[in-house]
Parts: sequence; C-alpha cells; structure tokens
Amino acid sequence: MSCCFLFAFILAVMMRWYYSVGKSCLLLQFTDKRFQPVHDLTIGVEFGARMITIDGKQIKLQIWDTAGQESFRSITRSYYRGAAGALLVYDITRRDTFNHLTTWLEDARQHSNSNMVIMLIGNKSDLESRREVKKEEGEAFAREHGLIFMETSAKTASNVEEAFINTAKEIYEKIQEGVFDINNEPSGPSVSLYWLAANT
Repeated sequence: MSCCFLFAFILAVMMRWYYSVGKSCLLLQFTDKRFQPVHDLTIGVEFGARMITIDGKQIKLQIWDTAGQESFRSITRSYYRGAAGALLVYDITRRDTFNHLTTWLEDARQHSNSNMVIMLIGNKSDLESRREVKKEEGEAFAREHGLIFMETSAKTASNVEEAFINTAKEIYEKIQEGVFDINNEPSGPSVSLYWLAANT
C-alpha cells in the first residue's frame, strides 16, 4: 500500500438560495492561512490543495469548491458519487441557514456513499454578539443525525485546521478498517470527499 493517500475534498454547495456562510473563506484559511473579507461568488468549481500528516503518512487534500446556484446543481451532484466525507456549513448568525440543514443532509445522503463521514460546521463563531443559533442546537442536530460537530471562524482561524484534519482522520480510520478500499479505486489510491455549504 502506498505511503501517500490522496483525498479529494469536493465542496458541494447545496444551499441554493443563501450565501455568505463563509465556506469559501474557510477553504482559503485552511489552504493559504489568510482571511479575505470580500470574496467573489463561487462560479462553477474552484480548487484548493494542501498536504497534511496523519499517522505518520503524508495526505494530500484536494478541495473542490462547487457553486450553489440552481444552474450548477447537476455539476454539484456529479461529485457525490463515491464521496467518503463532507463538511456541512451553516452561519451561526443566520437562523435561516441552520433551518435548511435537514434538506441539505437528505440531499447529500441520497446521492452519496452510505458510509460518508459528515462534519457539521457552525461558522463565524467570532460574531458572538450576532449569534442566532446556539452552540447547543448545533450539537443536538449533530447527535440526532450522527454527525461530527464543531464551530469555526474563518476570520480568526479558530478550529479551521481542526475541522479539515479531524474529518480527514475519520476518513483515514475508515480506510484502515476497510470501509473504503483505496486499492480498488479506478484512478489509484484516492478517496473523494465533498462539502455542503451555503454559496459564498
């Protein structure tokens, strides 16, 4: 088995009518270690990558950031097949983004691997004074649906690193357990993941 596994993180934006939960900013913070307060609307697909180490092995994370508009939905769903994990992002300062979590989750599970690892992310934790969704609500939703949960801030970088790496570790553990067989992948040792988030 190769000492270097390739993980393709595909960010599938499922919140079609909402924007600015900070999903693209999270990606930029993770790959480039910087915050960009004004970010262009994601059109089509954007890409990012970074190397991390898990269990002494070099893991390449390839992150695909797909647009959330209705016109791109068929493209978004094409990334579901074979996906091993996802990050489902909402904005803690916008109740409407939290209220649509169930819809995004159902859509993801309908079109993806039943063993998929999903982390629920409540972003913009730096805006505590504007909070509309309590942390306990996110924790309860995650428990109910079998998700991992974390609050992050793309602005301050709080928990951004942990969100990506913890998700990758869960995937790696499933590979070790034989849930995902990278040796049978048609393109070699690769496992696909994707994100669910509001468009930014």
